[in-house]
Amino acid sequence: MGEMVRVVVVHGETLLRSALVQLLRSEEALEVASQCPDADGAEGAALPADVCVVDGEYLSDPDGPGAGVRTRYGDRLVVLTTAKRPGVLRRAFDGGALGLVDKNAPAHRLITAVHTVAKGERFLDETLTVALLKGAEMPLTTRELGVLALASQGAPVAEIAARLHLSRGTVRNYMATAIRKVGARNRIDAIRIVQSAGWT
Repeated sequence: MGEMVRVVVVHGETLLRSALVQLLRSEEALEVASQCPDADGAEGAALPADVCVVDGEYLSDPDGPGAGVRTRYGDRLVVLTTAKRPGVLRRAFDGGALGLVDKNAPAHRLITAVHTVAKGERFLDETLTVALLKGAEMPLTTRELGVLALASQGAPVAEIAARLHLSRGTVRNYMATAIRKVGARNRIDAIRIVQSAGWT
């Protein structure tokens, strides 16, 4: 028998966090703890762990509740995501996470991923490989994404122009280019496509 692997599960939804903990505790070689990603104080302090299992959505926003997870646990992350969110998947991969597990995978895949990452090796669910390549093909520039992000918050062209220090015509051009690049019908459709893919 190998040594016990210490695992911490970081998830903002209590029911899902508890279910993940119970699933992992079914494996005798795993010692499992959990915490909420936006915990602060003592509860938010880094728990000693060999592997951290975390929802990919919490790693997407650099200013979000899971921003400290990568700092605390480094590359020993098993990130839970789906093929429908190639942007989220790509950011986790580019950020150095060793484990990428499809949320729709059988339970044993998560346990295998934890053991693999604990050894410092990469684990990638085969169902995510095509999505990972799609995530690398994000067609928009940083500026085009910025314009769409502000538009998604309801900002009109004039406000977007002022906030990004651009002319209104330039904002309209960025918007039109973004709509064309993602194959959208209009700005609302473009925002939906970009958000669905996890590119913002």
